[in-house]
Amino acid sequence: MAEAGTTKTAPGTRERLVRTASRLMQHGGYENTPVKQLVREAEATLGSLYHFFPGGKQELAVAAIHYGDEEFTELIRAGLDSHPDPAQAVEALAVLLAEALEASQWRDGCPVTTTALETVGRVPELQEACARAFAHWQDLVTAKLVAAGHPEDEARDLAATVINTLEGAETSAQVTESRTPLLVAGRHLARLVASYASPDGTGLHQPR
Repeated sequence: MAEAGTTKTAPGTRERLVRTASRLMQHGGYENTPVKQLVREAEATLGSLYHFFPGGKQELAVAAIHYGDEEFTELIRAGLDSHPDPAQAVEALAVLLAEALEASQWRDGCPVTTTALETVGRVPELQEACARAFAHWQDLVTAKLVAAGHPEDEARDLAATVINTLEGAETSAQVTESRTPLLVAGRHLARLVASYASPDGTGLHQPR
């Protein structure tokens, strides 16, 4: 219930289309998201879809991937901002991913993985949008590591390892309906990040 003096604006048609497309593609991918179902669940019309997205379903799908990228970015930032030490932050991120996945009853994993896998070599625009999302997430981890004093080249390699490992662990967690793959991945990634020489040259970060 809204507080006195505040108004709560319902999402407009374009936003509903994008949010619905993102959710459906997250669960079933691009090909398994029929336009008629998308429009129905978004409480929209075919006419409104083509009004906002003249390129049709494919143009909407690109916008949906961007939306999923931003949603996932919020979760990544929450994990990375939870600790000043990047090793502890990476482990905290894995825990957050596990909690969010379990809360969704193991349905809401990475918002772009399903679409990314089915569009490789087939739908270049969607493949590129997914690639940009993965690169964006790696950039977030890179920035965390660089801020902690890691050289940029080292930070980029570590960031790629962190995101790629968590992506695989998240898929495994969905299949097994268990937090364990993500929690194990988080612990080992933390040890990996901590094993690099500390920026002040005093030795190695000590894994927890």
